[in-house]
Amino acid sequence: MKDFQYITSSHPAYIEGLYNDFVKDPSSVDADLRKFFEGFDFAVTNGTAVSGNAPVNGAAPAGIDWMSEIRAYRLILRYRNKGHLLADTNPIRKRKDRGANLDPASFGFTESDLDKTFHAGSLIGLGTATLRTIIDHLKKCYTGHLGVEYKYIGDREKSDWLTRAIEKTMLEPVPLAQKKRILQKLNEGVMFEKFLHTKYIGQKRFSLEGGETAIAALDAIINTSANNNVEEVVIGMAHRGRLNVLANIMGKTYEQIFSEFEGNSLPDTTMGSGDVKYHLGFGSDVETADGKKIHLKLSPNPSHLEAVDPVVIGFARSKADILYNSDYDKILPILIHGDASVAGQGVVYEVLQMSGLKGYYTGGTIHFVINNQIGFTTDFDDARTADYCTSIAAMVQAPVLHVNGDDAEAVVKASQIATLYRQEFNSDIFIDMVCYRRHGHNEGDEPKFTQPQLYSIIEKHLNPREVYTQFLMQNGEADAQALAKEMEQKFLADLQERLDEVKQNPLPYTYQPPELVWKSMRKATAGDFDASPVTAISNDQFRLLFDGLMKWPADFKPLRKVEKLLQDKVKLFSDEKKID
Repeated sequence: MKDFQYITSSHPAYIEGLYNDFVKDPSSVDADLRKFFEGFDFAVTNGTAVSGNAPVNGAAPAGIDWMSEIRAYRLILRYRNKGHLLADTNPIRKRKDRGANLDPASFGFTESDLDKTFHAGSLIGLGTATLRTIIDHLKKCYTGHLGVEYKYIGDREKSDWLTRAIEKTMLEPVPLAQKKRILQKLNEGVMFEKFLHTKYIGQKRFSLEGGETAIAALDAIINTSANNNVEEVVIGMAHRGRLNVLANIMGKTYEQIFSEFEGNSLPDTTMGSGDVKYHLGFGSDVETADGKKIHLKLSPNPSHLEAVDPVVIGFARSKADILYNSDYDKILPILIHGDASVAGQGVVYEVLQMSGLKGYYTGGTIHFVINNQIGFTTDFDDARTADYCTSIAAMVQAPVLHVNGDDAEAVVKASQIATLYRQEFNSDIFIDMVCYRRHGHNEGDEPKFTQPQLYSIIEKHLNPREVYTQFLMQNGEADAQALAKEMEQKFLADLQERLDEVKQNPLPYTYQPPELVWKSMRKATAGDFDASPVTAISNDQFRLLFDGLMKWPADFKPLRKVEKLLQDKVKLFSDEKKID
């Protein structure tokens, strides 16, 4: 989208002439300029018309400062284009200004201009408004805890849809019921990790601590998708946070997870490979917060990061084709990435390159990045050249919603926007949730050995549940702290009761309904591979296959060389009983 810097040096009469051309024939002016004039027209009709200064016979009203209006429009466009470069998305580090250049002075405005009114405010839904009000509005939408990177998208319909969604959703108040739901999911995510950390000290679990807002995000994606015709969600992720997702999203019982920690779960009973608990998959049917039924599938994943990506995409494509008559709205793939792996693993690039191809298309994937800003022991500044770990998204013109992981409401709103975008356009979209990793690579590592300054900050930082509770109290929800405490006590008591039961009465593996379909199948044993099976076929069967391969439809004429090759093969087989 143009920023119209070229036009600000034009004579006002020239701009007024363009406006008059627009009034006569909107298609006669540049599409981006047409948007400006449409917003200007709306403001004039609904603003100055009230004071009796409406344009006569389609002419521009007198006294319009066209240069200032264009400069205000350019400022709006700059926020939409570059606001993400200044957005406050990092909960533990000071945000770098990567050249957003949003200073009003850069557009020729002075302090005295801030309280002047501009028709350009209509372009962001404000009507005629002061420049100060316009800038405050733009900051809330584009440089708060959400930064939107999308202006490289060539499809104007997609770009305009995102603009409307951002400028509407980010300013909408969150209903009380949803606030409670967010607090509940944060409570589950945070307290589950704390419980495991105290009960199984030193055991590897690759915790989600620091990024627990991902639980609220996934809950929002699933709930929104179920309300928009999705019947099945298939998820792929690595090990970090998998146990939390299994318990608090997939519905795997806490008893089952505790049994795995206790060593009671026998791999053979699950038809698995004996893999570690944070690599295991799961399937379940759940009911969303709005009472909708939806099937969830979490694919198992080996230690090789991102290896599961093509598996999930292939699984989603196959089920869409076979079970949903190629209706890609019915099944939603979600890939959960780490920041280091999404930026560095070649398989991510390969999957994205295939995403729009006819043979591999799935109707769009939601890519959710748990961006804890560190890969094993490497800071992101030492790990990549690009500004963002998600810069690869621009390759397929997938928008990216960069969001502060400490702002649970912003994360949930981003998740809802991403889900609606995917359903509207059947295209990929990324959520880059910037957070942190509270412990080392695993719970036995000491992160201060390699990042002493960073972890001095992290150890004092409140967890996402505490941050959200404080936010609620500061914004009129006086009982938030008491509710959070009540949720914590009930949840911990429930976990303790379940753990006590597992310790006293070790549980066998409990099959979920979708798994019962496979339960009757026999698992292969070593003996099955000792004897060579008979693979030979009869001469008649062989002849039937050969003749089928050598024929082509009557209405099809092959290339002359191909025809001769096939004829030679038929002659060799018929005369010498040989096959080439």
